[in-house]
Amino acid sequence: MKIIIQKILYTSLFITGCICQAQVKQMTLQECVAFALKKNISIQQSELDLKASAIDKKLAIGSYLPSLNAGASHSYNIGLNQNITTGLLENQTIQYTSASLNSSIDIFKGLQNYNRLQKAKLSQMASQYQLTKMQEDIALYVANAYLDILFNKENLKVQQSQLATAEKQLDRSKELVEAGSVPKGDLLDMKATLAADKQKVVVAENTLLIARLSLAQLLVLDDFENFDVADVTLEVTPSAVMLETPQAIVDKANQVRVEIKIAQANIAIAERNVKIAVGALMPSLTGFYSFSTRASYSDRVSGFIPNSSNPTSIIGQVETTGQNVLQPNFLPVFSKAAPVFDQFSNNKGHNFGLDLRIPIFNGFSARGNVERSKVNYEKSKNAFDQAKLDLKTNVYKAITDAKGALKTYESSTATLEARQEAFNYAKEKYAVGIMNAFDFNQSQTLYSTAQSDAIRAKYDYIFKMKVVELYFGIPIIQKQ
Repeated sequence: MKIIIQKILYTSLFITGCICQAQVKQMTLQECVAFALKKNISIQQSELDLKASAIDKKLAIGSYLPSLNAGASHSYNIGLNQNITTGLLENQTIQYTSASLNSSIDIFKGLQNYNRLQKAKLSQMASQYQLTKMQEDIALYVANAYLDILFNKENLKVQQSQLATAEKQLDRSKELVEAGSVPKGDLLDMKATLAADKQKVVVAENTLLIARLSLAQLLVLDDFENFDVADVTLEVTPSAVMLETPQAIVDKANQVRVEIKIAQANIAIAERNVKIAVGALMPSLTGFYSFSTRASYSDRVSGFIPNSSNPTSIIGQVETTGQNVLQPNFLPVFSKAAPVFDQFSNNKGHNFGLDLRIPIFNGFSARGNVERSKVNYEKSKNAFDQAKLDLKTNVYKAITDAKGALKTYESSTATLEARQEAFNYAKEKYAVGIMNAFDFNQSQTLYSTAQSDAIRAKYDYIFKMKVVELYFGIPIIQKQ
């Protein structure tokens, strides 16, 4: 009962898809690839990485420019404070406003700024290579999923044709049983075969639906039910790439494949890191300039008057006569604070000069960074050698797979031709009653299997041939 319900559900889904087919947008392989390159999340992440590397390059350029910072503050000092105007300690609340402008520029920093800029350029280039590799990978995934849909479509047609043939043979079997030409058991075998063929159609429909869903996920489509690919007929054609020697394909791949370019860029980046670390051991020279001014809101001394209560004070004595030496005492006269902008003008000051720093000992951190960067440089060279080795292995494997797929396709095509002749002969023998239903069903099943195998071999070879061409620098989709 459960199997019957599943069959009904799958059939209903297929019928619904057929009803809506008029509204389904059929996309070509080129349209699918172009759509995936815009919508795929992995590609969007790589594009963001490229934008981040562009920002790093901009920051590296900015390290050549002088820094300029302005500051201002307003403070309240409550309690016993020194009056900056009189110099006396007073128990009062004093307000201050200050402003400053500071600038500095690196004159020499062990060529670190230069090497950081070169590293940023290399990192941006490596990010571009990463984006290109991601685009090629997604294009390859899309092509594989696209071919999988085409295979399942053709396979569904095969199963539907097989089902139509089984229905016709069932009607023919009924006529032969009624005429007494074949036993009733042959009719029962035909009914069983018809049920099995219906199940194969349902499975083929479900497999096609899953293949469409897989491609829709690569394209980040929400409404995958209204998505389909254009029905195209692909023929197996010889590729000029297969006329090249494996070593020629490897040499071409070393020139065009981004895996090698990424590894080369990583070596150059690691080399710049070594130079940056060595630069930290060198003296650095920085030029600086600062401007500051301030204003106070406390009372100021505007003049002095004689101290009537204590007009004089003794500051010493004459050695010969012992006479006291006196000086007049004065009291300050306070008035309101001067205008703020006048104080800013009167209290301004400038400070400029050079700052030389010579590293002597920093807990082995600078030299440790140099040694670590050298180790990373050697690791990047090893990674480059490994990338070349992996690429060579992948190329030889792709060539071997393509050659094997071609042989499989050729043998499956020959098998299909033989099975088709055998099935046609079996239909003639069964029609005149000299072949039983079991043998006829076996011939029919072998013919159906040969059809599916030939279709699968064809698309498998087409995809594997595309992989070899990609290593030779031929893109999955030619640019128009």
